[in-house]
Amino acid sequence: MIEEFKDPSEQKEDEPKAEVPRPFSTISPITAAFIALVGIFLLYQFGGAILTVAIFGFNFENADVNMVRMLTMGGQILLMLFPTLLLARYIYRENISTILRVKFPSFKEVGIFIVGLILLTPLLQNFLSLQTYALEKLAAVSPFVKNITNMLDKLDKLVESTYGTLLTSHSVFESSFIIFVVAVIPALCEETLFRGFVQKSFEQKLRPFWSILITAVFFGLYHFNPYGLVTLIALGAYFGFAAYMSNSIFVPMALHFFNNLIAVLAFLFLGNDELIKTTVTTKQYIIPQIISFVMFATLFFAYIIFIKTNYNKIVSNKKEVL
Repeated sequence: MIEEFKDPSEQKEDEPKAEVPRPFSTISPITAAFIALVGIFLLYQFGGAILTVAIFGFNFENADVNMVRMLTMGGQILLMLFPTLLLARYIYRENISTILRVKFPSFKEVGIFIVGLILLTPLLQNFLSLQTYALEKLAAVSPFVKNITNMLDKLDKLVESTYGTLLTSHSVFESSFIIFVVAVIPALCEETLFRGFVQKSFEQKLRPFWSILITAVFFGLYHFNPYGLVTLIALGAYFGFAAYMSNSIFVPMALHFFNNLIAVLAFLFLGNDELIKTTVTTKQYIIPQIISFVMFATLFFAYIIFIKTNYNKIVSNKKEVL
């Protein structure tokens, strides 16, 4: 049976009009993602520099450490979190909770990905040891590589010195404040930007793999850690995988917090702010490092496959128990 065509102009006033679906975003999600990445990066770096000079002048090295911690915390909230929320408000309007993945997970879901992070941490530690060994060997035979490593060493020492100052504590209260500044605030602000707004925007147009990878690369670049770039990208990719599978921003927030918390506790109790050490691996220990790397890589990727294969079943079991 052929439906008779009706001219819209002949539609009666009392007949309900067909609703036109509202667009998910006011601009292309890819454009929105890059606006956030570039715009917030510039705002955070230049705005942070202006705030630093305005508060401390050019005598930053002698600034009160608690004021520096407050500035660090305020900078992430004012120059990263708030702009992300504003962009979500004006670009996605009625879809803010969708683009920011506002969905509460169960403790079981968080626990699943915490186990993966526990497997990933020694894998990245082994990678950094092997990376350091390889760079030393290349620097010994290549003046070009030697010059690059010398430059990276200076930048690495600057980053290490800055974080060492921020993490030094003299009381339990100060330690609690450090954990709040270094673990809680970055987990909240950075994950809202990266695994919330940016990755979810990419997911509207790109395959999940590329959405996760591109976001992770920018996450790594944001941190200005030369020797830790690959490991930061790997962490960002794992956080992105967790965000995609759970569709909850609170899962990568929990992972980010847990990762930073362990690093802070390592510094407070062991005097070393690097959970993943970059110390030189001598030749006699290189074979055990390689074996350890292969072992943890096998365990980690097997676990990733397990999560991908069984995640819906695990979530269903969780709902049945409830």
